[in-house]
Amino acid sequence: MKILLTGATGYIGKRLLPKLVDMGCDIVCGVRDKRKFHPGDSIKDRIQVIELDLIDKSTFINLPKDIDIAYYLVHSMSSSKNFEQLEKISAINFREEIHKTNVKQVIYLSGIVNAQTLSNHLNSRKNVEMELSKGKYALTTVRAGIIIGSGSASFEIIRDLVEKLPIMIAPKWLKTKCQPIGISDVIKILTGIMNNHEVFNKSFDIGGPDILTYKEMLLKFASVRGLKRYIGIVPVMTPKLSSYWLFFITSTSYNLAKSLVDSMKVEVIAQNDDLNQLLKIQPLSYTASIQQAFKKIEQNEILSSWKDSTISGRLNFKISDYINVPQFGCYQDIRKKKVVDLTSCIDKIWTIGGETGWYYANWLWNLRGVIDKFVGGVGLRRGRTNLNDIHPGDTLDFWRVIYASRTEKRLLLFAEMKLPGEAWLEFRIQDGFLVQTATFRPKGLLGRTYWYLGRPFHEIIFKGLIQELTKPNTRS
Repeated sequence: MKILLTGATGYIGKRLLPKLVDMGCDIVCGVRDKRKFHPGDSIKDRIQVIELDLIDKSTFINLPKDIDIAYYLVHSMSSSKNFEQLEKISAINFREEIHKTNVKQVIYLSGIVNAQTLSNHLNSRKNVEMELSKGKYALTTVRAGIIIGSGSASFEIIRDLVEKLPIMIAPKWLKTKCQPIGISDVIKILTGIMNNHEVFNKSFDIGGPDILTYKEMLLKFASVRGLKRYIGIVPVMTPKLSSYWLFFITSTSYNLAKSLVDSMKVEVIAQNDDLNQLLKIQPLSYTASIQQAFKKIEQNEILSSWKDSTISGRLNFKISDYINVPQFGCYQDIRKKKVVDLTSCIDKIWTIGGETGWYYANWLWNLRGVIDKFVGGVGLRRGRTNLNDIHPGDTLDFWRVIYASRTEKRLLLFAEMKLPGEAWLEFRIQDGFLVQTATFRPKGLLGRTYWYLGRPFHEIIFKGLIQELTKPNTRS
């Protein structure tokens, strides 16, 4: 049985893929950018990867004709102003092109849309379902609310709020009820309905056993973490102020915060549990889902994170667009230093950022992150998904990983901070030397002024950084 998995680089797709491979399925992963896709060594030789952009119908030429089942896991959290139109076009293109294959079932993961008034985000998902339902295949739609798991947007935002704020003065949408579900249960359901004729041409709401307000979710999360938290609700906080509140306190981007606030005003409660009964699944409680997520975090086994999606940054681009660092019209800070301990140097480069920090003058890096956050950028709060591994497409504080090869001893980062231009930071070891290059392509006079005003700080942080990276580890 051949399965098309769209959204294979997304949070759900990365969790679903290994399960499908273990089931013995022949998997075709449709990804927008192959450079962002890094399946584990245990499965990469057992899958087919094609570049498939649902907005661009010409890319469907890569789609095999012998597809039996397709997962539609492509979603947007308003990464662009016209995201609703783009999602509709994607669904129409997918429906028309998938008809040219042998597909029998399409599985779509949507959001719970039972409320009379929906957010733009949820309304868009409902419209996508309507477009997909016009196909000649059997459509199975699974509608979920808040998904709880290590690396999920909901989990990480709740974690930020609870762990950073002993006292919260929160917006009134914290009184809204929802029905969270654990990521492990979502994956069980998505695999259980595959090729299951009892769910053909049907839609289902899915949720865990608990119906909670967002305030109750925060307090239960705090209880699991052994923290005492106090939450007061302000009824007059506007949606815009609520979005800024979420943006400044958590690691979310402003666009995502705005979409979340818009959706959090809508109750997302499942109206039936037919699918749980049909598949004989007993979903985990909200508390158990949190505990399971922290086990993964403690073991450094986070398979996917919403932060590595382009919606977590300010740009939506293909990595290949930025892998060739420009030189014409650019300013550069190039430093070169002898590497005494090669293994130590590479290890330091590969663990840079996140909890490790930037080795020298971290307070300046943190200050730059705070400034970036205040001007609407991503700041430093995204951190990194894995403490030791880096792959193209990953986030690394306010950078995006463009290229990473330990074999070639090269790491290339692209800045997602707010800048009057574009910036790259590259580490490359050549002929026994570490070459550290910061490149800035300014936009107009403001960009050039920005570069020269920042030169004194570059002298401090870049000089100290290369010294720390090339410093050998002390051994007893």
